[in-house]
Amino acid sequence: MRQQLLVTQVDKVFSWARRSSLWPAMFGLACCAIEMIATANARYDLARFGAEVFRASPRQADMMIVAGTVTWKMAPAVRRIYLQMAEPKWVISMGSCSNIGGPFAHGYSTLPGVNNVIPVDVYVPGCPPRPESLLAGLMLLQDVIEEERELGRKLRPEPTGDFSSMLPEGDPIRRELESLFPPYLNIDGTPRDPLTGALDNDENFLSAHPGADSYPDQQSGQAGAR
Repeated sequence: MRQQLLVTQVDKVFSWARRSSLWPAMFGLACCAIEMIATANARYDLARFGAEVFRASPRQADMMIVAGTVTWKMAPAVRRIYLQMAEPKWVISMGSCSNIGGPFAHGYSTLPGVNNVIPVDVYVPGCPPRPESLLAGLMLLQDVIEEERELGRKLRPEPTGDFSSMLPEGDPIRRELESLFPPYLNIDGTPRDPLTGALDNDENFLSAHPGADSYPDQQSGQAGAR
């Protein structure tokens, strides 16, 4: 009977399941994405790590691989996709452009590191890094997930959402990015729906939470929808 039993801790089982079945979000930004796609082919076989299931919906993904150059125009979309992913979630920054801006680091159009808009767990250097490098980064991420279980907290630093030193006052990209950080205000400074984060005109996604009483525009929108 003793040979038929496996005794362990529940959090260890959860940690093992999470690090052994990471589902990446299906998107790529530049030439690093070609190397990421090659990692899923038979020669490198990403399925050995349970990470071959690239999901087209961020709701079904728990790992983001930022593969390529992140321009300022793309930065709000990257932040928005990250926010739509379910917890717990992790991020791999793949390639020099994603890490620090690469050869475009001092250009006006490129974000100097994706860690300015989303928290990063593992950095994979290279321009572009080979599939073996991404696999090494994935194994490092598995170690990070196990270490987080032991410490009971995330190890990565969170971005501050302060872009005053990068973008001028009134810049539309800066206003959109700042609206995607707490307290999640609209671009014009008005509050969003307290539960869903929806805009005032998104009547189909507004909640009926009691805390929404302080937002008369949203309440009138709900009444119009009903």
